[in-house]
Amino acid sequence: MKKAVNSQRPVNLDLRTIKLPITAYSSILHRISGVILFVGIAILLYALDKSLASEEGFAQVQECLASPLAKFVVWGLLSALLYHLVAGVRHLIMDIGIGETLEGGKLGAKIVLVVSAILIVLLGVWIW
Repeated sequence: MKKAVNSQRPVNLDLRTIKLPITAYSSILHRISGVILFVGIAILLYALDKSLASEEGFAQVQECLASPLAKFVVWGLLSALLYHLVAGVRHLIMDIGIGETLEGGKLGAKIVLVVSAILIVLLGVWIW
């Protein structure tokens, strides 16, 4: 017996060639920023604990935060926080019934990406 072939099945599952809508990219970035924040909290809590333990610990944390690598890490964590915050506000707005349509979702995703990019660039200028 021959099985029927479903002609609607995707043939190419190369993730680099699949075109995702902008809403998918916004959602994926929102999840990634949440994971970055979760991991970043551990780093920040360790630095806080060390800085509050003694004057020497505070001086060590202060010296570490002056390095370019630490500034980059802080910028990355704050960038994740900003993106997550802006995307979260979008979700709150959608919860009250605004932007729930397909067109509204696409517009909301574009606004989130643009506003986040502007805030992240301004944050980078402020940190450096």
